[in-house]
Amino acid sequence: MLAGAQACAYIKYMEPAHKKSSFSHLRRKTVLHLLRTWRDVKGTARHVVGAELRPDLPKEDMEQLKQQMHRCLDSHGGEISERCNTAELGRIYLGLNETGHERFLKMLAADFDIDHARLSDLTAAYAKTANPAEKLKLEMELRATLISPRSVILRQFTALPDGFKFLVNMRADVLPLIDKDIKFKGLEYDLKTILSAWFDVGLLDLVEITWNSPAALLEKIMEYEAVHHVTSWDDLKNRLDSDRRVFAFFHNKMPLEPLIFVHVALVEGMSDNIQHLLDPDSPVANVEKADTAIFYSISNAQKGLAGISFGNFLIKRVVSVLSEEMKNIKTFATLSPVPGFRGWLDPILAKGDESIFRPDERSAIRKLTKHDNAAKGLLSLLEDDWYKHEKTAETLKPVLMRLCALYLTNEKKNKKPLDPVANFHLFNGARLERINWLGDRSAKGIKQSSGIMVNYHYKLDEIDDNHEAFVAQGKIIAGRAVRALL
Repeated sequence: MLAGAQACAYIKYMEPAHKKSSFSHLRRKTVLHLLRTWRDVKGTARHVVGAELRPDLPKEDMEQLKQQMHRCLDSHGGEISERCNTAELGRIYLGLNETGHERFLKMLAADFDIDHARLSDLTAAYAKTANPAEKLKLEMELRATLISPRSVILRQFTALPDGFKFLVNMRADVLPLIDKDIKFKGLEYDLKTILSAWFDVGLLDLVEITWNSPAALLEKIMEYEAVHHVTSWDDLKNRLDSDRRVFAFFHNKMPLEPLIFVHVALVEGMSDNIQHLLDPDSPVANVEKADTAIFYSISNAQKGLAGISFGNFLIKRVVSVLSEEMKNIKTFATLSPVPGFRGWLDPILAKGDESIFRPDERSAIRKLTKHDNAAKGLLSLLEDDWYKHEKTAETLKPVLMRLCALYLTNEKKNKKPLDPVANFHLFNGARLERINWLGDRSAKGIKQSSGIMVNYHYKLDEIDDNHEAFVAQGKIIAGRAVRALL
């Protein structure tokens, strides 16, 4: 099986295990499409390569691969030869398995890097000379030396049909390798630089997805959904009903591939429970009476574009569109998960650290368990179906709600909120409006956040000020209900 470029999760924070087979399915379809497309590139250079390279790219095949990479750098021949050589290199990559991909990428990263010796010599010469003309000459040489041969090869793919999708998938393959070998970091940087230049938000098109959209596109919306799994076509149809909206960003170089998309529910009042919101048996809301737009899911569809931000622009564009289209919508808010809460809380509890509790909380937890240590007692409760028992749930509600408020407002890394979803929305200028008890009773919601969900409020006249306060001072604007928990 070809290594899969799995779709990115909610702003890369959630990637459900059940998605892997689906993403591999979409990847296989993409690979077959690319192979068919590049087979049509006239004057194919396949005969130059010789024997087919094996999927795992054993050592005996590496020299043949290196020769093909050098052909892509060869200045002899015209544009047609360049396209043929690049298409052949891409065809080789598409035919490799996961092991072959890693070996291919390692050669590209290590053997086609910048000339470090040349760079050192030029840097030393530049530091020594005082002559303006000589300095300018050396500066131009430095700039040229900093362009790696691999980046020249990679840029050639942008001239091929669907070459951008190929580069996006290649970066998705590189990202997991960075921790294994620092050499991959340079290759990832080159890929990100190329893609960032082309996928600027000003070049993106906002498109509303409807039930009448092409089936192939609807299939991708189902498969790429990373926050709340789409269970069936009927489920998707429900999410595209008259009281729902789905918007996506597209790029003209990847016209059939959503880059990122958001699900919106048009409701009365601020929603606090995702199961109620997604209940297929609930009646369709009267859109004319709706006063609130709830953003309940946002998913990056292309893992290879991780770190190239679209989400903040997507929400603001959708707010602008809905504000213009529906004058009755006055409130724009999210119903968001808290994916990092239990990841932060559980290690503290495992250590038996009771300092996070108030005296009355320690006493209440001890009464529910046989543990003398309230922290370990709470951890044992959270590992069971505690939320199904009314007395236990009511006792734990004020404890977990307060701890979640503490986590969202106080716990930071590099001066940013520890929770990735909180960081995303607060950076965009939203207010931490409300924390909702058992807003997500799914297995995933209980495991990640003890079922707690959050409303981030995009108050139109406050967004810019909130953003500036967050960026400049690290200030988190919290609503009255959240402050009361603290």
